[in-house]
Amino acid sequence: MKNNKHTSHKNEQKLLDLGRKILRFMNEKTSKIYNYKQIADGIDYKNPRQRELVIQALHRLLANQKIKETEKGKYIINLNIEGTLTGIIDFNQSGNAYVDVEGIDDDIFVHQKNVKDALQGDKVLLVTYNFKGKKLEGSVVEVLERAKDTFVGIFQKIEHKDFGFVVFDKKSMNTDMFISKNHFNNAQDGDKVIVKMKEWRPGSKNPEGEIIEVLGAPGEHETEIHSILAEYGLPYSFPPEVEHDADKIDRSIHADEVAKRWDMRDICTFTIDPKDAKDFDDALSIQQLENGHWQIGVHIADVSHYVKPGTILDDEAYARATSVYLVDRVVPMLPEVLSNDVCSLRPNEDKLTFSAVFELDDNAKIHKQWFGRTVIHSDRRFSYEEAQERIETKEGDLTREILQLDQLAKILRSERIRNGAITFDRSEVRFNLDEDHNPIGVYFKVSKDSNHLIEEFMLLANKKVSEFVSLNKRKEPTGNTFIYRIHDDPDPAKLKSLQEFVHTFGYKMDLANSKKVAESLNQLLTDVKGKGEENMIETLAMRSMSKAIYSTDPIGHYGLGFDYYSHFTSPIRRYPDLIAHRLLQHYLDGGKSPNREEVEEKAKHCSAMERLAADAERDSIKFMQVKFMEKHIGEFFTGVISGVAEYGFWVEIPENGAEGMIKLRDLVDDSYNLDAKNYAIVGAKTGRTFQLGDEVKIKVVKANLIAKQLDFRIVD
Repeated sequence: MKNNKHTSHKNEQKLLDLGRKILRFMNEKTSKIYNYKQIADGIDYKNPRQRELVIQALHRLLANQKIKETEKGKYIINLNIEGTLTGIIDFNQSGNAYVDVEGIDDDIFVHQKNVKDALQGDKVLLVTYNFKGKKLEGSVVEVLERAKDTFVGIFQKIEHKDFGFVVFDKKSMNTDMFISKNHFNNAQDGDKVIVKMKEWRPGSKNPEGEIIEVLGAPGEHETEIHSILAEYGLPYSFPPEVEHDADKIDRSIHADEVAKRWDMRDICTFTIDPKDAKDFDDALSIQQLENGHWQIGVHIADVSHYVKPGTILDDEAYARATSVYLVDRVVPMLPEVLSNDVCSLRPNEDKLTFSAVFELDDNAKIHKQWFGRTVIHSDRRFSYEEAQERIETKEGDLTREILQLDQLAKILRSERIRNGAITFDRSEVRFNLDEDHNPIGVYFKVSKDSNHLIEEFMLLANKKVSEFVSLNKRKEPTGNTFIYRIHDDPDPAKLKSLQEFVHTFGYKMDLANSKKVAESLNQLLTDVKGKGEENMIETLAMRSMSKAIYSTDPIGHYGLGFDYYSHFTSPIRRYPDLIAHRLLQHYLDGGKSPNREEVEEKAKHCSAMERLAADAERDSIKFMQVKFMEKHIGEFFTGVISGVAEYGFWVEIPENGAEGMIKLRDLVDDSYNLDAKNYAIVGAKTGRTFQLGDEVKIKVVKANLIAKQLDFRIVD
């Protein structure tokens, strides 16, 4: 009896596996109708016994609605079954992929043999199954929408042939692209190129394309920076007609325009920005009133006065949606004549601005507020360092004004933290470059009081503008369409996992409600300062957070602890701020709430472009770090484990922020496996453990500029 049960289970498993094999075969051409013989031939089941099994497996697939019978004995894959999902595919370096499906917490794994013709970022239709009782897996059935049709790769001409291939990084495309001779476009063997995909014929291993631009020799600085921009579809120059449109703008400020605005040119006003900044889109003014209160003006460049909807200048700004800050250059959202000149709040020049003006007492309590268009005159341009010097030494011009603003900002900041804001204050890596853009030094940008001063008044303006549009005088929601910067609550599962993990280090977290979570996170970030586990716990806490995006749905900003929040303060470099300016003026003029769907579509586009810009910025930093580390090959460093994966772990060198990979295959003393729950790599025999946050001694063995990758080795 026991034996029969075992045999029955074995047959069951055999039919399940065969069903998956049939689905994979039918997935190759989802619109094709097959009879059982075609299916049997396709999966190489030729003898009568095997064909009988195919018929049994087909009956099971029919019963489970995985396939449909169009007429007797004719089958087609069922694309409307419960087991199909739609999502965005993300490849890793191994060629395997994960699909992010909205509404499902865990991404669905897709083995490289089941990705079909999907490429990085494509929207795909997925059929799912539990393979051998493991976690849910999927096979790509169909590409629903291509993320892009241009790619960056290296051209390889086949000797003595009239064709070649463009070879890619596995993450961007897991196959080579065929290029016929008439589509070489003067590319030479070994050039880095931009290629456009023309077609991918069903059943063909390689897509076909044409080279549309030669970027240059791989590894060269300009080639690699332009490659990064091209990889993310980001432009590095403006079309001539856009530049021409910008050049035609009337820069003069006419008396009739000033008459429509609050003239604040006689009030003490200044900007505080990074020392290398060229676009100054915010200024602060300060004036003591007769009642002893402080009138603080947050003045923002009035880009909406110059960039009108429906113009090619506005179309280009919307398409870009954001300025991109690479390590050695800025790719601006607006042409330089606007971003660095007309709209930039430069000292000793009259400028048109959109302002939020607050009357505050000495305890930073708001007594009055006003929003509208103004004209200002900046008296002084400060760098953060100069402003910081006045805060620390209490000496220099405009010290009294800066100290007063600093005092008010500190009250606003402590109140914000009390109300649930989370204070992630991580330093950012920066490079000192020589005239050829080579990195000669690395430093970290650390936020000081002068940075917090500007941050607090920008947050105040953003918050109050958002509330002004969204709430009436009785503090009830108006339902007005607006563009918000939203940040959802953290994922409860990730928080629970973080709570359990930090408990092993003796830290406690209270997850009872949003406020308790925020308090716990702030306490945790304070408690780990200077400890060995600081880097690891900060990283995990950051990963438990949701991503901030733009939306017309005012769900609030969890990280800042605000119920209503918008971006209003940087319209030179962010398109959502320009949308906010236009909508605010529309409401100030007594306009009715515009179409929400149109604004939502713009919000989604801006969020997507922001992600691309962030990825490009990250890649440019990686490239510069690899370039910096080239001269340190063979040297030894102490690093901190910053990430773990099935195939290895990453180590970050604290003094320069460079991150390199330790491949598991290079650890020859044992067989190592990933312990995902504890963020660790553990030796099977010895139990030797490499855990997130651990200090390790490493040797730099390889710096690959093209892949933007460093390889390290563990030194015992």
